Amino acid sequence: MTAVRVLVGTRKGGFVLTSDGKREKWDISGPHFAGWEVYHMKGSAADPNRIFASQSSGWFGQIIQRSDDGGKTWHQPGTPASAAPAQGPPASESNKFVYDASTENGKPLTTHQWYDGTQHPWEFKRVWHMEPSLSDPDTVYAGVEDAALFRSTDGGKNWHELSGLRGHGTGPMWQPGAGGMCLHTIILDPSDPQRIYIAISAAGTFRTDDGGATWKPINKGLYSKYIPESDGGGWTLRSSCRHESVTTRRSVHAKALGCYAQR
Repeated sequence: MTAVRVLVGTRKGGFVLTSDGKREKWDISGPHFAGWEVYHMKGSAADPNRIFASQSSGWFGQIIQRSDDGGKTWHQPGTPASAAPAQGPPASESNKFVYDASTENGKPLTTHQWYDGTQHPWEFKRVWHMEPSLSDPDTVYAGVEDAALFRSTDGGKNWHELSGLRGHGTGPMWQPGAGGMCLHTIILDPSDPQRIYIAISAAGTFRTDDGGATWKPINKGLYSKYIPESDGGGWTLRSSCRHESVTTRRSVHAKALGCYAQR
């Protein structure tokens, strides 16, 4: 019978729930990282024993954790799994998310709109979403606040921004909502490894067909009586998911005051 595993992130730690196909009884492991906010946990389709977790604290900041044994033990990528926990704030390379800057003058590539309408620099706060590659256990994507997309190809040790997203022409118009400006959803297309969907609050949904080099907004058709219909930014999408059927395998369902489908 097929086993079932559910990964749960909470404000007081992470949990791993396992059951058989009947789902009548569950074994609960956790809390892992007790007392810490766990924004997201995601297992690798390429290696079910590998799990990534985004751990955050207002005191220590952002920490990436990885398990290679299904959640039994954890370590920060870049730190030997057998190493004793270091005193003080974690200093692992896996916790360094640096926005790309101009190669000519070192200045930020762009700014975004602030609550009062002025332009504001991008400031990293935390990782909202982690999405492992469907085929490579060492490749994983991270959606962060302030909204940007990062990728690691060494199991989460080092991170590099896919800055084409922030460089989109609508970038300077992106504005945080009441909960901040976060990239909270990443969807990888199993039929096309170069196609990625992302969703940002409050900028909307975007799609790339070239692995993240260029992006286009896909918000046309979403409705809100407070926002003019457009394919640009301004949307606060709370969740997105990919339809699993063959005929609509490229559909994205977006929850923005309703449910919508893009085909």
